[in-house]
Amino acid sequence: MFTKIIWATDGSASAERALPYAKEMAQKDGASLVVVHAVETYAGSRAAGLPLYVEEEEMQKRVEQQVEELEHEGIDTELKMVTGLGVRAAHAIADAATEVGADVIVTGTRGHTALGGLLLGSVTQRLLHIAPCPVLAVPAATADTEPSTQAAATAGQSS
Repeated sequence: MFTKIIWATDGSASAERALPYAKEMAQKDGASLVVVHAVETYAGSRAAGLPLYVEEEEMQKRVEQQVEELEHEGIDTELKMVTGLGVRAAHAIADAATEVGADVIVTGTRGHTALGGLLLGSVTQRLLHIAPCPVLAVPAATADTEPSTQAAATAGQSS
């Protein structure tokens, strides 16, 4: 069904949870997998051109290692790192999808952005509106979205 799949990653746990879906789809259909990592940068005068996340260099190395592992597993894999001043991740991912002729984009629902939506991250939410192909948004794990048992018990006591 699919010939070209994009896995959009920002190095977050949410993106990591989306990877098995992208891998399974690629293996099942014999599709190629394009790993897209958009490096968002500050565009303000104080931090002109600085990465949004301090650990960006480590993140890029991890993404490169994941691409090598995917290739080792026999998946035809390509890496697209999108960098530049004022890079907007959702638009960069959508542009990459258009450029490579992607059939689907697989992404997590929340990433590193602190101001992301409660249910969907801001990048995923925007991507759903602008993507040139279907988007598979893999939800966060239950542990990430539900309060712990202790917190729930404490909340119940204060009622």
